Amino acid sequence: MQAHPAGVTTITRGRSSLMHLMSSIPKLSVPRLPLVPDIMRRARIPADLESVTTRGAEADPTHVGMTADAVERVWDAVVDVYRGGAHPAIQLCIRREGQVVLQRSIGHAAGNGPDDKADAPKTLATIDTPFCLCSASKAVTAIVVHLLAERGQLSLDDKVADHIPEFGRNGKAGITIGHLLSHRAGIPRHPAATMDLDRLDDRDALVHAFSEAKPDSAPGTRLAYHAVMGGAILGEIVHRVAGRSIRDVLSAEVLDPLGFRWTNYGVDPLDVPTVGRSYRTGPPTPPPLSTVLNRILGTSLEETVRKINDPRFLTGVVPSGNVVTNADEFSLLFEMLRRGGELGGVRVLRPETVANAVRSESPLEVDYSLGVPLRYGKGFMLGEKQFSLFGPDTENVFGHLGFSNILGWADPDRALSVGLITSGKPVYYPEVFGFLGIMRHIGAAAPKIERNSR
Repeated sequence: MQAHPAGVTTITRGRSSLMHLMSSIPKLSVPRLPLVPDIMRRARIPADLESVTTRGAEADPTHVGMTADAVERVWDAVVDVYRGGAHPAIQLCIRREGQVVLQRSIGHAAGNGPDDKADAPKTLATIDTPFCLCSASKAVTAIVVHLLAERGQLSLDDKVADHIPEFGRNGKAGITIGHLLSHRAGIPRHPAATMDLDRLDDRDALVHAFSEAKPDSAPGTRLAYHAVMGGAILGEIVHRVAGRSIRDVLSAEVLDPLGFRWTNYGVDPLDVPTVGRSYRTGPPTPPPLSTVLNRILGTSLEETVRKINDPRFLTGVVPSGNVVTNADEFSLLFEMLRRGGELGGVRVLRPETVANAVRSESPLEVDYSLGVPLRYGKGFMLGEKQFSLFGPDTENVFGHLGFSNILGWADPDRALSVGLITSGKPVYYPEVFGFLGIMRHIGAAAPKIERNSR
């Protein structure tokens, strides 16, 4: 699944920043009209927000150099976004120096979407409710690939055709695993077979589909986000070098040792009812934006959301987009990376492997798929001083965005690891700058820590 331009904006430092400018623009308020469908496609927000809020155990923020007021300002920003109705549920978990300083959920996991009736049964979203991460799954896939590279089972400089010979057809012989991780393989468009829910487990069909694809540009020459194709290819490479599926490798080598309940590709069929639903929210998407999104996603936004909720998708293996987890485990995964590949005494990756994964592949440049400037490592989106998904002054941050407002990241300078999950799938909505403001509030709440004191 794919992130989209509504999830990014220019953020510059100082009073002239675009973030501050946008924050000063009055928020558009569109009233609900009686007897007609809501044009903004919003969830119904209860008057008593505490009735739909759950909290986990939270450490005293003063013990890790934060204040209770600053933490509450972060949550106030989340609540403001929730009030807009574009996200039926929002989860947020923040760790500072490994301590959970905020772990909360607000809203409903099911029953309160735009098309649900007012009297429909509703399921509360708790801090434990798992949701599909969509494109943020790519960070998980990157971890598996780097793990196998660390063990010598593959190299990031390997040609894909070294492992999948038939892939080298149609001018793709020069594409490397590193090109796929950094979205420079030149094959951003994905064949329909890669998202055929009836054939997700048909490896032969997938290999045939991506082997027949023709590149848009020479490998390594152009940054263009690969929404689905890159993950499908990496999943097949992992299967061939490890002799088992990427799901099994992830479980045995990462999740089980760390004691995770979720965070794998899809879930057991018995767990499907526990997964929070994704909802198409927000106003209709006009062209040309709708055309761009259809090209990126390979289908309409509505069809994409339908697929995300389909049990076949939620039980399959889609390395580019169907990891299912909650904000707590999402944050924990990035805490492991922030700590150089170790968590709770369990080492998953060596520090040098993590450092290589999050090393910038190029300066900030325009992504030809998304149409916005971004910076990538090998499998991770990177922060910047002035233009960043993660807020201002975040040049050492690494993480990943998920469709449409899902974000996980680690900030080594602030000793932060964060998981932010939303269930709405709007393209644009009045609170989008409020969503981006959440990251700004988190950064402001956690002052940078001197490296020699960590």
